[in-house]
Amino acid sequence: MGWFWADDDTKANLDISKCPVNHQSTAVASCPVVQQPKEVAAVCPVNHGLNNSDNDTFINPLNNMPFSISSEKSPGQKINLPKERTMSSIPRGQSDNEGVWEYPSPQQMLNAMLRKGKGSVPEEAVESMVDVHNWLNEAAWREILEWEKPHSDKTHIEPRLLRFIGKPHELSPRARLYLGLSKLFPDRFNENPPFDRHDWTVLRGSNVQDTNNNETGNGETKKVWEEVRYVIDYYGGPDDEESGAPTFFLDVRPALDSFVNCQDRFSRWYGTVVQPTVEKALGKWE
Repeated sequence: MGWFWADDDTKANLDISKCPVNHQSTAVASCPVVQQPKEVAAVCPVNHGLNNSDNDTFINPLNNMPFSISSEKSPGQKINLPKERTMSSIPRGQSDNEGVWEYPSPQQMLNAMLRKGKGSVPEEAVESMVDVHNWLNEAAWREILEWEKPHSDKTHIEPRLLRFIGKPHELSPRARLYLGLSKLFPDRFNENPPFDRHDWTVLRGSNVQDTNNNETGNGETKKVWEEVRYVIDYYGGPDDEESGAPTFFLDVRPALDSFVNCQDRFSRWYGTVVQPTVEKALGKWE
């Protein structure tokens, strides 16, 4: 779900961060696309290690995708697909001048999938695939913003997305844990593995004194970026009972590869699990 374009300088109001635990009483976040739900439920067009067999293909290291994919109709294509690309809400790179990440057009989506050997791609479903793809990316970014809020509130610097990579065949430690627990507690944990995994590298800003600007050592404040890795597991949920549309669960969290990330994970767990449980036990829960 993380296919962006990064070769140009160039919203959705979403909130779907659900854990893969099977909370049957919890309302399922449904996808706004209702056309061809079965065909778009678990499709990710991100390039997961594309082999560069074409000498004219140049891979962008920021998103592991070709710098350019044709917007022309593919041979044998029957349906005319839109060629206009959509801008995401996700800031790209270290500077405002780099703009935001850009989503592919439906025509580019089809060309990329055919190029990667996806076989017979239902042309009539491509626009829905793009809608779902963009919707999930925006939802993932909104959840990342929630994780980053304690830091950005202090620095007044909004995070940015530097790069990302898809790892569909590499289960995260938490996904493996949930799969193991599902064998013991099938009513509580999802028995199906995530259909995709992404690692996003987010830039977290801070202000530091630049002491190299003058002799007194009281230099001006400058912005410094720290790279923070986030892990995103994408789960398919049950179809919505009323509309029949597919649903998705996104498990978004900072990777446990730094002390600060561990602190953030503990604080989130304490604030959403431990503290409410204690307050309820003490009769303070309303």
